[in-house]
Amino acid sequence: MINIKNVSKSFEDIKAVKDTSLTIEDGRVFGLLGTNGAGKSTLLRMMSGVIRPDEGEIYIDDEFIWDRPELKEKIFYISDDQYYFSNSTPKGMATFYQKYYRSFDMDRFLELLKIFNLEADRKIARFSKGMKKQLSIILGISSGAAYLLCDETFDGLDPVMRQGIKSLFASEIDEKGLTPVIASHNLRELEDICDHIGLLHKGGVLLSKDLEALKGDLTRVQCVLPPELDDEVRQKLTILRMERRGRLLTLTARGQAEAVLKELSAYGPVFIEALPLSLEEIFISETEVAGYDIKSLII
Repeated sequence: MINIKNVSKSFEDIKAVKDTSLTIEDGRVFGLLGTNGAGKSTLLRMMSGVIRPDEGEIYIDDEFIWDRPELKEKIFYISDDQYYFSNSTPKGMATFYQKYYRSFDMDRFLELLKIFNLEADRKIARFSKGMKKQLSIILGISSGAAYLLCDETFDGLDPVMRQGIKSLFASEIDEKGLTPVIASHNLRELEDICDHIGLLHKGGVLLSKDLEALKGDLTRVQCVLPPELDDEVRQKLTILRMERRGRLLTLTARGQAEAVLKELSAYGPVFIEALPLSLEEIFISETEVAGYDIKSLII
């Protein structure tokens, strides 16, 4: 488990991360969302022990990570900007990482190279952006690290390869208890893979919730009710959003679908149905309550 407690980090006059606290549980996929400049990359680098927080502390399994090489073996950080040694090859990079990750599995590495059609002895400089990203992920999986910190993991990957990487993550989570932490500015990209979502905005945590809890706690309903009932509906339910077009009322309310439908059905609507909510719609509703316009924060 990774515990981030009241962490802050500044670069000159820029406050990149502000008093941030998060808990990342083992064996689950944690999605870290936010716009460019929200503090995602800085937070990942602090979690990996690359840079030290100005304030606060970061623990892995209740141990302080900074300046602890044996703990850093549990973390593999994949930067958004891929870096490899000049004239290096995939096999050469794997040999390099073997020196720092004692559990590095070379057989697994070579097996994954074949699965993803990457040549072990080809110069990485000749790889495309997507191929370089695939190689980083394969190195991370093969390292034996318990936590894979991924900055914009799917950027540069085609749709088929994205699904392949997601399947690989699922397999590693099931078999080895891998914990991926995936930072992205694209909410829709992570909807089908994450168990928990944290939303960063201007260096702070705007929201951190279990995905199933998010989905189960909100209900979107479309019904036909006369406008004069709107105030009474607002008193009966905890309304996050409400829109009316003539007699057609669309609302998002806090609570289980069964309970919300029961309350509205008491008014004898001509028509009523619960509508599915996407993760994007859930965040729009949650953040608007907090006073933010999420459409200006993330894609």
